[in-house]
This record gives sequence, structure tokens and C-alpha cells, in this order.
Amino acid sequence: MTNQDNDIDTLLQYFALETLEVNLFRGQSLDIGTGRIFGGQVLAQSLKAAYSTTREHQVHSLHAYFLREGDCHKPVIFEVERVRDGRTFSNRRVSAIQNGKTILIMSCSFQKLESGFDHQAPMPDVPGPDELTEKTLIPIDKIRQLSPRMRRTLTTQGPFEFRFVNDVDPFDETPKKPIKRIWFRARSPLPDDQVVHRTLLTFVSDYHLVSTATLPHGISYLDPRLQFASLDHAMWFHRPLKIDDWLLYDCDSPSASEARGFATGHVFDINGKLVASTAQQGLMRLWDKPENT
Repeated sequence: MTNQDNDIDTLLQYFALETLEVNLFRGQSLDIGTGRIFGGQVLAQSLKAAYSTTREHQVHSLHAYFLREGDCHKPVIFEVERVRDGRTFSNRRVSAIQNGKTILIMSCSFQKLESGFDHQAPMPDVPGPDELTEKTLIPIDKIRQLSPRMRRTLTTQGPFEFRFVNDVDPFDETPKKPIKRIWFRARSPLPDDQVVHRTLLTFVSDYHLVSTATLPHGISYLDPRLQFASLDHAMWFHRPLKIDDWLLYDCDSPSASEARGFATGHVFDINGKLVASTAQQGLMRLWDKPENT
């Protein structure tokens, strides 16, 4: 995504999938500067493909596995299997395909809106977004230490605004508690359409989550010795949400073991309602030497 492509309207164009045949769609790929497809892109596009085969239902959960690295210079084909259509619930299975190989599989479930029991965990007591300011993820004095590609990825202003409750310097090797709390919102107003808001939340939920697992170990996700990649991703949507208003992403990592880091997240709206939850595992493999040597 280039500097002129950072608005929400441009991002939404990547989710306007081309229909090739019944249950078959094509989406263009987004380049965020890493040379490979951003996981949130293929997650959101897979969800949008599934949405294209449903009526009067909203996604309430999704579970996905990242199988292969995607090429951001090529489109992705999405094949949807209509597993079940019931009066209340519908289920879909999506395969994201590139170069004839599956790069992601997703199962998702949709439900007609209905009332029922209601309770939730409380939102953490943290400063509100108006008490914080937007800062670069990388301290200005350390930007020169990055490769040109990573400099572009981590310093380009994107379609979402992030305000960090806890300032995290990725170059600081001091072990920390595995907790991140981040306020975020879309930079532009959006239509009142839950398909749009839930698809965009799926996209942005892949930011900052599993990197929480690196914090207790004094290792940066920017360290060239670290092989770091998402393995799977799950989401549960609890209540209607608006991503063009402030949301708090409360991330923590209860475990890392066997070269995998595990993190969970809870998304609260500005009024403290729990609107979604996430979970993700990522590969965390530390080599003695940088991967590319």
C-alpha cells in the first residue's frame, strides 16, 4: 500500500471481490511493504467471499489456518463451499488459492440476529484515546536502523489510527509483561453496515496480536534471527461494532512453547462493550544466525 493508497476507501476496494463463477471469487493483493501478503488481507477477503454467499446473516465466528506465504504481486482466488444453510445459522468453508495452491483455509459461521442472555467481562481500566496521542511505532531516532522495506512498512501512515496505552519500543530487549493495549479506529467515516465493519475488524485484528508473545523473552519481532509468522487465527463477534469509532484492543499472551507463541485479544468499544474476541498462534523460531544468511 503506497502513501496515496492509505485511505479506507482504497482499502475497501481490495474487499470488492470479482465474481468468477458461482462460489468462486478473485481478489487483488495489497502490498504493505513486506513483499508477502498481509495475513489480515486474506482473512478479510475470505470472510467477504463467504458473506457474498449469505443473506440476512452476520458472521459470529471464524477459524482460519495460514498454510503458505502469499505473493502480494498476484491476485488470490477464493472458493466457497456452502456447508449448511439453516433458518438461524449458516456455515461456510473458504479456500484461498494462489498459484494453484491453497494458502489459507477458513471456516466461518453466520447467524440471524436474535436476543438472549447477556453478560461480559469488564473493559480494563486504561486511559481513554483522548488522553493519548498517535505516535510512530518506531522511535524516530531508531528508524535509520531499519531496512528500507521495513522502514516503509512501519512508518507509513495507514487507514487506521493507533494510540498505544503502553509505549513499546521493539528495539528494547528488556523482558516485559505479555500485554498490549491499543486504541484504534478507521480514519474516515464508514456506512452503517456490519458487513463492512466486521470485515475491516477482521483485517486489523491481525495487527499487534501475536507479537505480544515476544514481550517476556527480550526478543524483538524485528530481530533478523527470529522466524516469525502467523499459523492460525480465530475470531468471535459478540455485539454490533463501529470501527470508525474508537475500539480498544486488549491483547495478552498466556503461553509460548515449542517454537509457537499464543495470544488472545478482546475488543471493546468506547462505552466498554465487549464487541469481539480473537486468538492467534504464531511461529516463533530463533536461529543462531539471521534467516537470510
